[in-house]
Amino acid sequence: MSSIKDSAQLGKLVAHHHGWAAAKTFKTYALNETDQAALSRAARDLLKVFPQVPRAGALMSAALAVTLERQIAAPIHLVAGTLSLEGAPVIGDGGSFDGAEVFAGPQFDWDGHVWLMMGPQVVDIGLFRLAYSGEGPARLAKHVDLVFGPGKALYVDHWSRTRKQGLRYEPHYVLSSEEVTRLMGHAFRAIQAARGGPSHQE
Repeated sequence: MSSIKDSAQLGKLVAHHHGWAAAKTFKTYALNETDQAALSRAARDLLKVFPQVPRAGALMSAALAVTLERQIAAPIHLVAGTLSLEGAPVIGDGGSFDGAEVFAGPQFDWDGHVWLMMGPQVVDIGLFRLAYSGEGPARLAKHVDLVFGPGKALYVDHWSRTRKQGLRYEPHYVLSSEEVTRLMGHAFRAIQAARGGPSHQE
């Protein structure tokens, strides 16, 4: 599937796995202070424990989604696609992919971008960590330094406004609940491995 250009198309993607009622709630949601506070706490706590591992942004996004779903009633969806910078892909290649195949296997090995959407709000917990790590794309590191500066932890912005920051989030696929749970399993094992504990779920 090609990338999504507007909120109506994105709503159809949400409906594909989660139903039209969920899509309607998704499109009409507005981020409030209570949900924003819960989001900040959850992201801060997750960033403290999550190790620097490959595909960390996708795994952290899944863990954040699962955490928030337990705490607030906001419409939260995990979205996969491409992040472009000044019109050129910087994470992912902008091409179509089979999301069901990418997120189905016992191993997760995909170079695209994964982020949360709380209604029309983009929530990207992996953006700044990757940019500051020295291991991500040099163009992204330079852009984040110039536009945002150091010390940022969580990027939250309305999808329609991200382009004002030079960023373009191009959704291709909205994960099902089962796929989010599977990706969360990878995240759990990464955290356990970093702690030196068992890497399987009890």
